[in-house]
Amino acid sequence: MTIRPSSRGAAGPGATGPGAPGARPLGTRDEASAAQYVRRLFSDVAGRYDLLNHLLSFQMDRYWRAATARQFRHTLRRPEARVLDLCCGTADLSLALARRGPAQIYASDFCHPMLAQAQQKLRNGKPPASPAPRLIEADALVLPFADASFDLVTCAFGFRNLANYDAGLREILRVLRPGGEAGILEFSEPSSRWLAPLYSFYFHRVLPVVGEWVAGVPGSYSYLPGSVERFPGPQEFTEWMRRAGFAAPRARKFHGGIAVLYSGRKSAQSA
Repeated sequence: MTIRPSSRGAAGPGATGPGAPGARPLGTRDEASAAQYVRRLFSDVAGRYDLLNHLLSFQMDRYWRAATARQFRHTLRRPEARVLDLCCGTADLSLALARRGPAQIYASDFCHPMLAQAQQKLRNGKPPASPAPRLIEADALVLPFADASFDLVTCAFGFRNLANYDAGLREILRVLRPGGEAGILEFSEPSSRWLAPLYSFYFHRVLPVVGEWVAGVPGSYSYLPGSVERFPGPQEFTEWMRRAGFAAPRARKFHGGIAVLYSGRKSAQSA
């Protein structure tokens, strides 16, 4: 595994020009201020992050992560495989991946307090049968890895927080080996006629209040509904993946489209 020094190269933010779609929390002006906001927000809620994930999703987040790991078990079962879990947070998906096989998992996040929580979890929890995930502090838009370093790149509920979505896709593609796969698990807005209004009420009226009360951080969970609304829907995002260079991108919906697993492959002919 080759790790290169971090530098803002062609795949970094701004590579697709100013105004490119990406996270824009209220009050931020550009990619730099958006990234700073997201880092500060997740630093503030790191201590209650796992509790809130499970509480606010009614434990469904555990199922979604497990389903993601199952989908890529063919890679995870290979001892020589290398896997990168982006925006890993407290490493819940990283651990779900590690339980599926002996592949080496690299878990990266640009929020240090989140990685501190992940380290504590790895230290106190029951270790998986495969090698424990290796934690790395890194920005998903400027990864410190050489080209073609990984067989699989995953990201659970973190991609929509990137300040530049297109740059994020291209950086994933860069570090994938030819024939490698990507799996991006994200929230979405359900299109079901009966589920959509219930989801909207819970997501906009209940979740922010409960989340902020439990986290003890004013305004922390008001960001979530807006970030999901801003993120493209399944059809649009798979088209973005195709334009970025992924082969056969597809979207797998969970629970009526509340969560979606996007997957795609790097062409085996890619240099």
